[in-house]
Amino acid sequence: MLFTNPQARRSAYDESLSEVMNIARGQESRQWLSHWNRLAPHPTPAWPLPRLAAQLGIGQLVVKDESKRSALGSFKVLGAPIALLRLVLRRWPDRGWTPAELLAGRHAAALRDFVVVSATDGNHGRALAAAAQSIGCRCVIVLHAQVSEERETPIAALGAEIVRIAGNYDESVEEAARLARVNGWEVVSDTSYDGYEEVPRDVMQGYGILADELLEDVAAGAPCPFTHVIVQGGVGGLAAGVVSHFWERYGAARPTFIVVEPEQADCLLQSARSGRPDRATGSVDSVMAGLACGETSPLAWRFLQPAVDLFMTVTDAQAEQAMRTLASGEAGDVPVLSGESGAAGLAALQVLAADPAARDTSELGPDARVLLISTEGATAPGVYRALTGRSGEEVVAAQRQWLAREGMVEQAAT
Repeated sequence: MLFTNPQARRSAYDESLSEVMNIARGQESRQWLSHWNRLAPHPTPAWPLPRLAAQLGIGQLVVKDESKRSALGSFKVLGAPIALLRLVLRRWPDRGWTPAELLAGRHAAALRDFVVVSATDGNHGRALAAAAQSIGCRCVIVLHAQVSEERETPIAALGAEIVRIAGNYDESVEEAARLARVNGWEVVSDTSYDGYEEVPRDVMQGYGILADELLEDVAAGAPCPFTHVIVQGGVGGLAAGVVSHFWERYGAARPTFIVVEPEQADCLLQSARSGRPDRATGSVDSVMAGLACGETSPLAWRFLQPAVDLFMTVTDAQAEQAMRTLASGEAGDVPVLSGESGAAGLAALQVLAADPAARDTSELGPDARVLLISTEGATAPGVYRALTGRSGEEVVAAQRQWLAREGMVEQAAT
């Protein structure tokens, strides 16, 4: 389903939004994370896929590959760690602690009784657990019924305490908030709710690092290198972080923003329909586990409602096909390791390109330059192999062979 947002506009970035999230604060976040030894020391690759672009009838296609962000395999390591750092520094403003010292664990003794808690579908909890382990505080992660043991195990391996509930993701968010309330813990989530916006703001600001990396070599005053940015939905945090950066930098000349969700977890599309943060209409049970969210984050919606041009949904089968397209490099481009949620952007693009009316609505003509964000690698290795017929290691090996054959190195794609 494709829905044109009647509230989208092309204008300068709102000053009221700039007070919440801005490029300068995002660049500060990026500098802070440069001290963390769990992250790659260079930006993640932005792979050009010219042959697939030609097949889809567009001028250019670039995929930002977050599988290479860290051993944790997803973009989430840009959000939770920054939010945890800012939370600790707000809690103890007079200690003189620096982000580098905190990430190195130099104040672990002082923080051993500090406890953070969050709900997760997998990747956010893993990122928070890693950050808490580095900093030296306790971490409790609430998992709902659909989170597999395969996703639970690496979170527990990072020292997090696991709490299981029988409900869905939104109920796990409620349980995390309840545990924090009764125990005096701190919630670290990218989902905002009444009275809880500071931490989600910081998480979203961390996600803006993706855009900062993509645009760092673009000259000031030059046009945006992308005409279209397709970004995954969920509760809206990633989309808000990316959209805000592009919008602030390019104002009315911003690219067209398209947000994609699973058809059974369409809370953002429903929000666009109703004009307010709303709930999904489906079961909220999708193979795209990281996007299986039933309620829109109100804070994220403040950024998305005025800026996202199109909201759309894809089926699980379409996401699975997009995974296989990227894994095989079937058009002759570099193979890309992209998990179930990571491939949703390509699924959306393939759907739009195959429908003349949708192609028209989204203005995906032969001059379109499209950015996709592959948000995760094979973060559930068994699921990835079952859906693509390849292991993550096989795809990475094929990628290396392709680069060697083309006389390229990975750094050249960043």
